[in-house]
Parts: sequence; structure tokens; C-alpha cells
Amino acid sequence: MIKASSSEGDIVLDPFCGCGTTITVAEKLKRKWIGIDITHLAISLMKHRLEDTFGNEVEYDVIGEPVDLAGAKELANQDRYQFQWWALGLVGARPAKSEQKKGPDKGIDGYIYSHDDLKKKETKEVIIQVKSGHMNISNIRDLRGVVKREEAQIGVFITLREPTKPMKTEAVSSGYYKSPLGHNYPKIQILTIKELLEGKKMDHPVRARGIDATFRKAERYGQKGEQKEMEL
Repeated sequence: MIKASSSEGDIVLDPFCGCGTTITVAEKLKRKWIGIDITHLAISLMKHRLEDTFGNEVEYDVIGEPVDLAGAKELANQDRYQFQWWALGLVGARPAKSEQKKGPDKGIDGYIYSHDDLKKKETKEVIIQVKSGHMNISNIRDLRGVVKREEAQIGVFITLREPTKPMKTEAVSSGYYKSPLGHNYPKIQILTIKELLEGKKMDHPVRARGIDATFRKAERYGQKGEQKEMEL
């Protein structure tokens, strides 16, 4: 439909772009595009799809999501679920199914999956919890319990506020996950939104080895795109 109704260089508008099928096809066909969606969950999915398909060659702007700590706080005050989905997107995590709709907190907000054992095809898990309000050492203890219960390898606690010293101590005392690839990763990690916005990354096998299995991979398309826009 896009090929039949437009020419190279034309602008394609998708005001309900969801998982990004239209804008991905538009990019392949050398069209400029504008994608609009109301949720940060959808925007995160579109980012992953574009990255999987075009790698670092596609360029676009995202208009309407926080770019600093003040914007993050404002989003959290407006809608904590949108804040949670946005925060998960900062670390490349997939929202837990129970968290893709507004409802009770199940103790797991998101997942990152990887395969870090070259001899086995076993999927490894990083469990993500996001907190925008008050927190204390009990939150870290709870995360340790969830990681143990789910037999996950790593737990990451993302917080809008600065963690307390007891929280940091509890995280450090959790020890390490020893990867078959020969590297040790902190079992429980605390990351603030401020740190993530400044470029800090979690320490886990996916980042080190590029073996992310969190999202279903799209077919890679090798073609350099022009500057695009993605709107909320």
C-alpha cells in the first residue's frame, strides 16, 4: 500500500503506529515518516524494531518523552505506569505481561533475556523492578527474594530517587552471578533514572556480549535512512 500510494522521499503518517510495522516499511522504501502513539510502551517497542531492522543506520527524533530528571519526575507524577514503561525502555527491558495493563504490582515489572552459555540453549533472566516513590532497604530484600524465587540470574532496581546507604549495602551483599562466559556480574544492581539519563548501563551479559534475546528480532535491513521523527 505504501509503495503504491507514495514515492521515495514522500512523508508517511501513521497516527496509531503500535509496534511500528508501517514506519519500518516506510523506512525500507526510502520514505520519510512520522509515527504517533499515546503510550511509552509502544514507543519502546518501535525503537527496538527499528534498531533490530536497521541497526545504528536509522536516525529519528522522539518527541514527547523525558530527556532530563525534571521531565522524568513530571511523567511519574502524571502516570506511574507510563513512567514505568518508559524506564523499562531505558534499559531495553520487556514489560512483564502483568504490567502491560494497569493493575496490581506483581513484584516483576520487566525482563531482559539472554543466552550466555555457548554449550546450552538455556534462557537466562534479568528481572527489573521500577520504583518512582518512596523506597527503603525492604525493597532490595524483596527483589532478592523475587530473583531467588524465579531462579533469575540478576535483579535490577530502577529508582527515581537516590538509594539509601543501607539499600546499597544490601545490594552489594547479594554477591555475584558467575556467567559461563567467564565474567562476574553483581547479583542485585541499583540504577537511578539520573544515572540512566547520563548514559550509565546495567552490568549484565547482554550488554557485554550482544546476546540479547529480550525482543523477537526483526530481519536486518542494511540501508542508511534520513532523519525521521517519532511522536508521542
